[in-house]
Order: sequence, then C-alpha cells, then structure tokens
Amino acid sequence: MLSKRGIVIFAVIVIAAIIGGYMFLMGQMAGMRRGGGEPQVKAMEVIRRDTPLTLEYPGTVKGKDTTKVTSKVSGTIVEKYIKGGDQVEAGQALYRIDSRTYQAALLNAQANLAQAQANLNNAKVELSRNQQLFAANAVSEQVVTNQQAQVNALEANVSAMEALVQTAQQNLDDTVVYAPMSGKLAVDDVAVGTFAAAGTTALVTIGTSNPMMVQFSISEAEYLKYVGQDVVPGMALPTKNVRIVLSDGKEYPALGNVVEVDRSMEGNTSSLLVKAQFDNSRGVLIPGMFARARLVGDTIKDAILVPQRAVQQLLGKSFVIAVGEDNKSVVIPVELGETVGSYYVIKKGLSGKEKIVVEGLTNLAEGTEMKVTMVTAEEMGFTFIDKHE
Repeated sequence: MLSKRGIVIFAVIVIAAIIGGYMFLMGQMAGMRRGGGEPQVKAMEVIRRDTPLTLEYPGTVKGKDTTKVTSKVSGTIVEKYIKGGDQVEAGQALYRIDSRTYQAALLNAQANLAQAQANLNNAKVELSRNQQLFAANAVSEQVVTNQQAQVNALEANVSAMEALVQTAQQNLDDTVVYAPMSGKLAVDDVAVGTFAAAGTTALVTIGTSNPMMVQFSISEAEYLKYVGQDVVPGMALPTKNVRIVLSDGKEYPALGNVVEVDRSMEGNTSSLLVKAQFDNSRGVLIPGMFARARLVGDTIKDAILVPQRAVQQLLGKSFVIAVGEDNKSVVIPVELGETVGSYYVIKKGLSGKEKIVVEGLTNLAEGTEMKVTMVTAEEMGFTFIDKHE
C-alpha cells in the first residue's frame, strides 16, 4: 500500500510525463519546420448551429407484398392473358390451363351423382311401400328396418357424389389462374405451352407497387441511441422519420416512417434489420433499387462543431489549433461529444467564435506564425451526414 506521500509523488510523475510528452511532440513539430518559412495552413470558422443527429445507411427497396403465382391444378397452359411488366388488379385472369381432363372429370362425377340419386329415389319408394305393408301386417318389422338402412346408406352415397362433383367443378374453375392481389408483374412470366405443376411451377411473380419498403440495418448502439427510447407503446416500433437518397444522389421527396423492426440482432454482426415504408404513388421506387436511408435522431441545440480532421489527440487528451493574434497558432484543449458526419460536437473548450486549422497541422506548435487561407466546409468536402457502409 502506498502512503499519502507516495500517492502524491506518483501523481506528480504521471502529470510530468503527460506534459513532457506533449512538449516533446510540440518540439518535434517545431524542429520539423526550422529553416523554412511560415507554414501554410487552411482554417475555417467554427460552426455553431442546431444539429440533428443523422445517420445514413445503405438500403434496398423492396415491395411491401410479393408472391409467386402458381396454379391449383396441373396441366399445360393454353392461354395467356398478360405479359411481364403489366399492372394487374386482384381477381384478374392471368392464364388458362387445358381444361379437357377436368371437364371430363366433372361430367363423370355428375353422372355418378345422378345414378346415386336415382338409386336413392328407388330405395325411398320401396321403403314407403314396405311401411304401408307393415301397417297392414303384410311384412315384418325387420323388412322395414332393413330397407331404412338401405336408404340411409344411399343418402350417404349421394352426399359423397355431391362432394366429388363440387371438387371436380372447383378443379375446372381453377384451370383459370387469377391474380391473388393487385400489383405489378415481373418479367419472369412463363409462355403458353408450359406444363404447370399444381402448387410448384411459378407462373409469374407479382408484387405491390405502392407503398414500397426500404430495408437497412443499424447497430445495436445506434438503435438504442437514435430510436430505442422513442417507440409506439405496445408495439416496440420507433416513430422516427426516415428519408432516402437514390443512386442519382437526389433525395426522394416523400418522407418515410419505420414500420418493422426485427425481433433480434442478425448473427454475429450485431445489427438490427429495419424496414421503412414510403409512398410510391408516382411509381418511382422499384424493388431492388439502391437507396441510402437517412435516420434523423434528436437535435442538439446550438451545437459547436469542428471538423474531425482538425482534432488532434495525445495521451488521451484532445485539442485543436486555433488562429490567434497575428495569425499565430493557439493550442486549445477540448472535450469531444457526438460525431456528426465529418464533425465533432465540442462539449467544452470553445466559444464558437474561433477559427480552427483544418489542414497543415503537421508542423505546428504553440505560437507558430502561420500563413492562413480561410476555407469553407463545402470547399473541404465536409458533410453533416454519418455514412455507414
């Protein structure tokens, strides 16, 4: 155990080491520029503004509902009423399958039903006659009982034949394949002459075109930070709005909202699958398109921002170099906050009126006279959007 005196001595040594390391680095920087003129640097004014915490993620456009259309019966396609890419309505006829086998099956079932009904009618007539004879003591009760059992059996047979007729009629009706929902057809439609196996052969893919979904993934930490505290009660869905940027670099005009969040993280990536829904009444969004999803979180009021490249770190400390009087460099320790695109939010250390060196930092030390060129964020390519690949 160290004594109080030992602890004090140890603390003094650590502080001396930090100061010594910093002075050594500054000396090295100064040594590197000896013999040259004033170092040329680029600087920009500190940005002070209300800053929304915005993240951007690569995403994919997907249809809200998509399905592969199959037939309920097997057979060869003999008619086709659509072509790939068509917009269709629910219940619209798409294909017709050769119906001759199913027509024959229906006729056979109907004939069997007619025969069963005739047999039943004959048995009922015989039952009625036997009941009259029994009343006149001309036949025994057993004869009537046996005939009643025969009628019951034939009634059951008629019911079975009626079910077969119904099945045969349904099979015949199912030779015409209808659209299960309204939407747009893919171009994977099969041709006339294709043999369709019931429930197996995909005849065409159909998907809804409005609304559309954009699917992307966010990390666990970002989910908790940006959407996890703002959910719909009882649904665990974030209410944050989402915007998307398409591959041409233009922002899609409609605002989307998160409607689906996966129940668990994906594998070893610790990312959460999220789906946002967008209006697509103009038909611009197509499944499979690339879209960058912008998720906007809370806003930091009157935030002080400096480019990340302007921040230097040494022994766990962060500092920036400002342009002081007579264009001399001034080292300012800072406390870093959130990252916003190309910037750090500065929690402590700056007033928001400083001019910060963003390029040419390598050879600078405290009090260095500089040749300063003022630049803008646009000229330096700085952005307020965090991009996640």
